[in-house]
Formats: sequence, structure tokens, C-alpha cells
Amino acid sequence: MGRGVTRAVALAVLAGFVASCAPRVAEDSIALAPARFADLPGWRADDPRDALKALVRSCHGHLGRADDAPVGPLAIAGRVSDWKPACTDLLARDVAAMDAPAARSFIENTFVPFAAIGEDGDEGLFTGYYEASARGARTRSAHYKVPVYRRPDDLVSVDLGRFDSDFRGRTIAGHVANGRLVPYADRRAINRGHLAGRGLEILWLDDPVDAFFLEIQGSGRVLLDDGSVLRVGFAAKNGRPYTAIGRVLVDMGAMPLERVSMQSIRDWLAANPGKARRVMEENRAYVFFRVLEGEGPVGAEGVALTPGRSLAVDRRFLALGVPMYVAARAEAGTAAEGLAPVQRLMVAQDTGGAIRGGVRGDIFLGWGEDAAMQAGRMRLRGRTWILLPRSAAARRAGS
Repeated sequence: MGRGVTRAVALAVLAGFVASCAPRVAEDSIALAPARFADLPGWRADDPRDALKALVRSCHGHLGRADDAPVGPLAIAGRVSDWKPACTDLLARDVAAMDAPAARSFIENTFVPFAAIGEDGDEGLFTGYYEASARGARTRSAHYKVPVYRRPDDLVSVDLGRFDSDFRGRTIAGHVANGRLVPYADRRAINRGHLAGRGLEILWLDDPVDAFFLEIQGSGRVLLDDGSVLRVGFAAKNGRPYTAIGRVLVDMGAMPLERVSMQSIRDWLAANPGKARRVMEENRAYVFFRVLEGEGPVGAEGVALTPGRSLAVDRRFLALGVPMYVAARAEAGTAAEGLAPVQRLMVAQDTGGAIRGGVRGDIFLGWGEDAAMQAGRMRLRGRTWILLPRSAAARRAGS
């Protein structure tokens, strides 16, 4: 799940930024460079109304926090006091009645864009995720025998940022043994019955590969054997490092890196059932679920996600509840070839074990076959801009 604990988020504004020769920053850091809306590729063509609707959900959270609370690691997006005027203004408007130019004008008058620059420069990886589908039952049978577990009572999650600001955005998980926090059981141990007999099963699925990808996506709709549908969402993880099994398959010589996609991974697992379990267990991370009621799926910010407009980011560097503009495109010769470029305003509302870096994002694409197919192929290169309220932007410019 990464190369180590972030040292500190670099909060310097880089004056004189030129996109074609963006500076690089120290490892495990991020810098913000002032920009204009005219610098955002495709800005005038985007219809940001759905992004504003997503931001409305985030604003309810901002308004419920103390004025001096930081927004993001080391207050990279300012303080809650910077966000309350913008959010109060937004919530007083009828976003549904806005047209695209009015929505764009509100954003331009309220926020200032800053380009994100990470240790590898101003470009990074952008992928997609979706609400998964699976078939299951509430009771185990010969057909439904793959468990989906709720969070175990002995799982302890620790927010390291509460102990030292250098660790902001980092959490660890384990269980207490002899007065010490020790690592929790990994995927292999859980697959072999570590949690059996504790009554933790929410339901049972018919396919271990579907169960694995349900974990990767973090949420899903399960068609039960009685014809009803149960929605489940992320509750916790075991704290073990995340390993992308696409990389495992590449290292095995099973497929070239440029052809890795969710579909190619699924195809390989289906064609190699004798090896599939061992390969999946190379990812020691394990996700626990909860039953969802009402709108969903729900991201790490605690709000329902909006297809195409909710973005998962690395919380070591970026803040949840903040609008971000993404401009990314597919590279020739990859599984993503042919996908249309993404040039779109989004809101950072989620995170994930595979989302590592200051210029890195995972776009929520919704539910259904089209969302699954697009997410499976989406591996884009691009840039992102964080939008700050004018008071936070002015203070940053003067720092």
C-alpha cells in the first residue's frame, strides 16, 4: 500500500509555473501551482452541474465542522472557515435549476484552480471503479459458499495522524495481543477459516472471483437467491498492504503490462482455476463490508457517490470534499486505447488502497455492465487541479 509514511505535504506555491516543464517535488510530497480556468483543458465544454450536486453533499459535512478545522493534510485546502461561505452560498441556490453556464460562472467566481504536482511531475495515473455485481444468498449452501464478512469486533484501526502530523492520512489496523497491536490476519489466513464460526458472515456468494472484485471496488449489489437485491459497502480493511494482482500476473509472464485490465485479469483467473486462489492471495489486503440502506454507494467522506463526478484520492496529500478538475487521456497500445479523454470537474469523496500519490485518482463510474467495462479498461495519464475558495487561495498566494 505504498512506499512509506509521508514526510510532509509541501504547501509551497510554485510561482512561474509552466505546464510544459512542471517542476518536481520531493518524494512523498505534493506542491500546488497557481493556474487559471483557461488553463484547464476542456473547461468550457464541461457541464459541471452534476459536480455541483456532488459538492452539495460534501458541503453539508464542511458546515458541520469547527471553523478552525483543517481541510486536508496540513490544511492543504485551507480551513473550514474558508469553505463555509462558499458552501452556504451553494446550498442557498437551486442547483437543479441552473444551466451549465450558470454553474460554470458560480465555480469561476467562487474558486481558484491550483495544479497538483507530485514527485513524478504534474502527470499521473487515473483509473476507474464501479459498484460491483454478484450473486449470493443469506445462508450457506453447496452453491453459495464464499463468505462476505462484516467488520470483526477485534479489528482495531488507528489514525496515525492523531499522534504525529507527519503521519496525516495514514492508518494502520490490527488486533491487540498481550497489550500490543499486532497485524491482523491476511487474505490467505481468512480464506483458510481464520474468521469461521464467529457469526460474521453477511451473506454468501457463488464465485470467489466475484467476491475478490467486490473487495477491490469496495461496494456492490448482490442479487440474492430469493430475487431481492442487497447493497453492501466498505466497512473496514485488515491493514495489510494492497498488491495489484495485475502486476503479479505480469511478473509471472501471464500477460504484458500494457494489456492488463480487469477483463484480462478475470479471463486469466477463469481459465486458470487451479492457480487463481494463489494469485488472489498475493494481495494480502482484505475488505470487510456493511449493509447499505438508502443512497449509495458511500465513499470515505461518508456521502453517496455520484457517477462520473466522484473521485477517489490519496488522503496523505489531498482533501476530501474538495472540487478537482481532471484532464486525462488513454495511451496508444494499452487496454485503455479508444476510451474518450476525461476532461471533467469532480469532487474528492473517496479513497482506496491502490490510490497512491498526489497526482492520482480513481473515478467512480456507477453501476452496470457499461460502468464495469469502462472501469476495467480505464488506465489514463493526465493532470489534476484542486479548486480552493478565494480566501484560501489568497492566503496561499501570499505565503
